[in-house]
Amino acid sequence: MNKRDGEGSSRKNADAAREQSISSSPVVAAFKVFQQELDTKHDKYERLVKISRDITIESKRTIFLLHRVTNVPNTEDVLKEADLKLEGVRQKIGQIAEELRGEDFYQFHRAFTPGIQEYVEAVSFSHYIRHRSLISLEEINARLVYMRAEGVDPKGSGEGVAPGAQVLTFHVTPSDYLLGVADLTGELMRMCISSVGNGDIDTPFQLSQFLRQIHDGFSYIGNTGPYEVSKKLHTLRQSLGKVEDACYTLRVRGSEIPKHMLADVFCSRTALLDPDEGVA
Repeated sequence: MNKRDGEGSSRKNADAAREQSISSSPVVAAFKVFQQELDTKHDKYERLVKISRDITIESKRTIFLLHRVTNVPNTEDVLKEADLKLEGVRQKIGQIAEELRGEDFYQFHRAFTPGIQEYVEAVSFSHYIRHRSLISLEEINARLVYMRAEGVDPKGSGEGVAPGAQVLTFHVTPSDYLLGVADLTGELMRMCISSVGNGDIDTPFQLSQFLRQIHDGFSYIGNTGPYEVSKKLHTLRQSLGKVEDACYTLRVRGSEIPKHMLADVFCSRTALLDPDEGVA
């Protein structure tokens, strides 16, 4: 037994010496640092994905709310409620700006780009309803400026913040802006159909002209822009075609069809024009 105990003890001592030698190796130490850096980046990436999902959800809710402007007599109440929701989304984007402080923006871009595109869609839809024009990229970025007071840590981590007020900015990229505007055209098409159903025959012609201008702008980009933009162009053309078809029907057959039936006529014609819509 003593011999076995001695062999076991020597084996343990050898293993301990080997582990100590490995742990003190500069290569192992370097890889431990790499591991910590990767874990930190992965954690940050997951936090950004979660924030982006929250932004997407709230932006969609804002868009659904804005569609009510065609059904209510007082649109200002709807717009004010939408502004409150957009302010909440803006604060969420401020959390992204906090996470990206001192980081490479494009290293984490894929984590939050879906939410930013949805925000652009919502804020541009609200802007169009108010002003009947397209909000610019500069106007959107001007809204995404945040002041952080001295000693306040928005993430609640307990870490100190440098003395003095800090200015944080978030810049929407041109590609995210273009993709958000491309998605806007689908909401404008739905607004067109809803307006006709409520007896508003002027809005479809305004929307048709506006969508043509957006389509012309995207046509200038062509294949020189990001790949996702060229993919969105097909959907944009579909939305424009449906609005133009609605305007054609109003102009040619508007006097023949009762106003309360116009929306049903357009929905049926839309299904005939695009039978594959909604099919995965």
